[in-house]
Amino acid sequence: MSSSSYAPGTNLWLERSRLDGMMLSAVSYGIFFLLTMQATVALIQRPRYPSQTAHNRWVLLGYVWITFTLATIGFAGNAQYTEMIWIDLRNVSGGPTALILNELDYRINMMALTCYYIMEWLMQALLLHRCFIVWNWKLHVVVPMSTLFVAMVAMSIIVLAEASGTVFYNINYELVYLCLQVGLTIVYTLLVAGRLFSLRNKIGDILGRQYVRPYDTVVIMVVESAALYSVFGIIFIFSFALHSNVSNLVLLSVSNIQGIAQLLIIIRVAGGRAFDHTTSRTNPNHTSVAFSRGLSQKDSMHTPDSHLLHPPEWSSTASA
Repeated sequence: MSSSSYAPGTNLWLERSRLDGMMLSAVSYGIFFLLTMQATVALIQRPRYPSQTAHNRWVLLGYVWITFTLATIGFAGNAQYTEMIWIDLRNVSGGPTALILNELDYRINMMALTCYYIMEWLMQALLLHRCFIVWNWKLHVVVPMSTLFVAMVAMSIIVLAEASGTVFYNINYELVYLCLQVGLTIVYTLLVAGRLFSLRNKIGDILGRQYVRPYDTVVIMVVESAALYSVFGIIFIFSFALHSNVSNLVLLSVSNIQGIAQLLIIIRVAGGRAFDHTTSRTNPNHTSVAFSRGLSQKDSMHTPDSHLLHPPEWSSTASA
């Protein structure tokens, strides 16, 4: 007796990749849940520094729980449809293979896709905010980055408009959306890391190398979090473009991975290891640097070797 049966029209690799993708999604959602709890506790605790205002901490807390709620709804929809594929609707014409290919025919999947898109909009908006803070809202950074963000949102809306009754991998706008999303993350990383390295060198020249360590920490934090999502995003882009079933292994987890990367930064923000907007205000033509709100230009010492100059202030008032 054969250990398995094969019916005409069955694509076992497609079915396995979809089921394995759901299990990987469950793992990533579990990690996302634990980090959400950790971020919540960290944000509720008493700030370590006076400049960490309660208002901004509550804003971050609201962001954490809005994205978590969206991720939970999306995960629940995917889990429910997985049951429908192999239990509730397994006897439909075409079997599980047809259900996987035509998943957008069902409202529960449209709901999950919409939640994940909105979640990704919010996460990318937070990236933009960090980038603008580091660059002091300079127009040559704000305008192109905002344009990429608006284009990304527009592509996702077009995908949702065309999704009903369509095979997901036949929607060309989805590929454009993925490229914009991953590209925005990579450009953000390059801009922020480049800016911080530039400030690092200026601070080192003015105050000494002992004051550049916070910049190194933040650069590593930014690059690590961006790399985590970018790797998964690039794999998804290539597998999606090639219509490979490998994309099923990544599809249901990619938004959770992006959320995990964001939470890793927020947890450090709550610990007082983020980039304050005044930290980026350096003037290479002067030896004085304003590192915090409480330190004005005239209050700071004008000699680079002064021991009264303060190191950069790292707080959760504006995260990097």
